[in-house]
Amino acid sequence: MRDGDTMMGGEMTGPEPHCQDFVADCRLRAATDLFAHTWDPVVLAALREGARRRRALRTAIGGISDKVLTESLRRLLASGLLERRAHPEVPPRVEYALTGLGRSLVEGPMAVLGRWAVEHGDELLEAQERAQE
Repeated sequence: MRDGDTMMGGEMTGPEPHCQDFVADCRLRAATDLFAHTWDPVVLAALREGARRRRALRTAIGGISDKVLTESLRRLLASGLLERRAHPEVPPRVEYALTGLGRSLVEGPMAVLGRWAVEHGDELLEAQERAQE
């Protein structure tokens, strides 16, 4: 796939008109950037089962610092993949949940990538180890 090419119904098409001139604005680039931050897909996957409070989310993920979780949540909220629900209670209760867009990413491309990783993960790791020898 070349920069700017798109997939339509599983078939390659030519470049998107705006991608020819402004590669940084390409839809494919925007979509692949969602995986540029290590923890973002992990946070999305942790919300697959439903809304969670911040502490429960951090516990479910394990190994993520509070600062990194905050940064990840902000990026995912800004991308429209998560929503923040503040409940008017004392003390305040805030939950994070996938939006429809976020759910489509988790149940679509991320699920396919997960299946690929299960099927080919050993091959991938072995190739990386050979490259380091």
